[in-house]
Amino acid sequence: MKTPRFWFTSPLRPDWRARVLAPLGWIYATGTARRVAENDGYLARVPVICIGNINAGGTGKTPTTIALAQRLLARGLDVHIVSRGHRGSVAGPVLVEERAHRATDVGDEPLLMAAFTKVWVARDRAVGVKAAEAAGADVILMDDGFQNPSVRKTLSIVVVDAVKGFGNARCIPAGPLREPVAEGLRRANLLLSIGPDGAQMRFLEAWKDAIPCPHVTGQLVPLQTGMDWQGMKVLAFAGIGLPEKFFATVKALGADLLRAEALADHQPLTDALMKRLQIEAKALGAQLVTTEKDAVRLPDSFKRQVLTVPVRLELSDWSSIDAELKRIGLG
Repeated sequence: MKTPRFWFTSPLRPDWRARVLAPLGWIYATGTARRVAENDGYLARVPVICIGNINAGGTGKTPTTIALAQRLLARGLDVHIVSRGHRGSVAGPVLVEERAHRATDVGDEPLLMAAFTKVWVARDRAVGVKAAEAAGADVILMDDGFQNPSVRKTLSIVVVDAVKGFGNARCIPAGPLREPVAEGLRRANLLLSIGPDGAQMRFLEAWKDAIPCPHVTGQLVPLQTGMDWQGMKVLAFAGIGLPEKFFATVKALGADLLRAEALADHQPLTDALMKRLQIEAKALGAQLVTTEKDAVRLPDSFKRQVLTVPVRLELSDWSSIDAELKRIGLG
């Protein structure tokens, strides 16, 4: 396999800090390799589709899971999603109730996905898969868990952000990866890169020699809600993996982005934080705007004051995914 030119031409190429931390990255990669080499995970009676990543952090797994769930639901299948939630979530297995649970109970992503289909939160993914099976699932979508061997995957889709790519191609803490690109993509059935056309071209140019599996491209497109964003003065805030992607979306809608507040992924939206943002927005004469994922974490007293920009994944071509679904009996 050729060495990706991305290492040498990108501003994200390894700098001196990455080189110093490289031995720790190697140790991290070795630990991941040992873990994924285990093959005694639970074998479900129904297909298990893993939507995972090689990069740490947000790549677009949640919108991918939602898009795939909708496609399978349209075929009349009983689709269940299994997620670990996030730190502080219930141990589970718990079937997420959109109106009964809060993000602090089950996690923001499971609560968001529960608007589309059945979602189970379980700290132990195998326990969650068994609960979904017992509840009559025809197919299980595993949100994340690509490096977790506790459940055997029928199909694995790796999601990557086309703008960020695989960074400097090094593992944590020397880079952004959970495991080396070659090892990860060797286990993947499909690679999905998400981003605008220009970023897709640059991603492919950099990484085409490292991709051994079918490669699908897609974009996150704002859902048409009838809201006229043109010229609206906004203060946008986002606690997602890549907040800058949301801010770019807001600007692309024509809004006048006066301030962008990047929060940590899953950061609690406390009353104090929201009050500060409210005061800043009022001083600017701006409307508060956030993502769907952040919206489910809003305190009740602020939900009516914040507008949401929902996005959906649109693929350029579903044929490669449909072929894999047919291969595993879901065609």
